[in-house]
Amino acid sequence: MLHATAHIGTETMETRIQAGSHALLADEPPSNGGTDAGPAPYELLLAALGACTAMTLRMYADRKGWRIDTLDVDLRVLGKPEERHIKRTLTITGPDEAGKARLAEIAERTPVTLTLKQGIAIDTKLAEHTA
Repeated sequence: MLHATAHIGTETMETRIQAGSHALLADEPPSNGGTDAGPAPYELLLAALGACTAMTLRMYADRKGWRIDTLDVDLRVLGKPEERHIKRTLTITGPDEAGKARLAEIAERTPVTLTLKQGIAIDTKLAEHTA
């Protein structure tokens, strides 16, 4: 089961995140009341998508026996809230043009890509406290 927690205190926007066995720090830029001590939430979302894209494409290329010298994933959130979208640009060196085109097709079906495109239910509840 995947698991993460987030904790924020009373003084700043800095948020301590525990994702599995990994500790991370998130924050907002000064324009949003933070100190920019870590990535903002949308940057973390883009980072997750970028990591999933790179790892999935590496696994696919390895299975096919394709050499990838470098694979860079550039991600940007664009547009107003009602038309917000993510622009993903892949820069790949190693495979021929047909291989690069196939990797771009595979990028559209990575696990995080599919989750974001399909949406995911979120069930929010308050923790039970004992006195």
